[in-house]
Amino acid sequence: MLARQRQAVILEEARRTGAVRVSDLVERLGVSDMTVRRDLDVLASRGLVEKVYGGATTITSRSTDEPGFEAKSVRQREQKEAIAAAAAGLVRPGTAIGISAGTTTWTLARALDGIPGLTIVTNSIRVADVLRDSTQPDRTVVLTGGVRTPSDALVGPVAVQSLRSLHLDLVFLGVHGMAEGPGFTTPNLTESETDRALVESGRRLVVLADHTKWGTVGISTIADLAEASVVVSDDELPEDARRILAEHVGELIIAPDSSGAGAGV
Repeated sequence: MLARQRQAVILEEARRTGAVRVSDLVERLGVSDMTVRRDLDVLASRGLVEKVYGGATTITSRSTDEPGFEAKSVRQREQKEAIAAAAAGLVRPGTAIGISAGTTTWTLARALDGIPGLTIVTNSIRVADVLRDSTQPDRTVVLTGGVRTPSDALVGPVAVQSLRSLHLDLVFLGVHGMAEGPGFTTPNLTESETDRALVESGRRLVVLADHTKWGTVGISTIADLAEASVVVSDDELPEDARRILAEHVGELIIAPDSSGAGAGV
């Protein structure tokens, strides 16, 4: 198969699923790891895909674009794990918390396994699946109903109604983007309404957002920056973003990188 044919196959698969992995492409195309990576370099140079750790994703930039869960799960993986570990440190045993849908909050759910006595409310099928496999016998998991979105969130009137009757200690919110004017945003209008209901159910709001979310604006605002008690991001967050967030939110936590650097602001 010629390089151009391979690249067409790779691009078609990326557009169909939202993301491709190098290991899968090596097996499917019968070529070496380096050949696949060179093909991804070509596609990335043409602006057709975005290279990420272990593969590539399709490029989305419109305010209503919403990549699927698999596409988002391979982006900024190390940063998300660091953010999740830092956020888990805010959770105390025996508390009631809310967790929104998203790949960063999904990573957080995995980091909560050692904390006993939690009651966790979520509108995320993926998060609920992780929590179901917990080793904690005294854990209560509540999954809202609703209509399923591309990010595996349950949204709509059923989800909103169930969330409005709850009173949670902490709410962990994953977002599509954050910026000084629009605040925390999502590309899904229905999901924004559900997320707002989740935010309103909690005494404190903790937003989990890696550095790539800064300056990205979805079509609908979930909450203003000032509504966040805490924002947890990674150490690649730009200095201007740190300054603006520090002025608006209660606390900015920069999750340590793999070397152990990072600090609260």
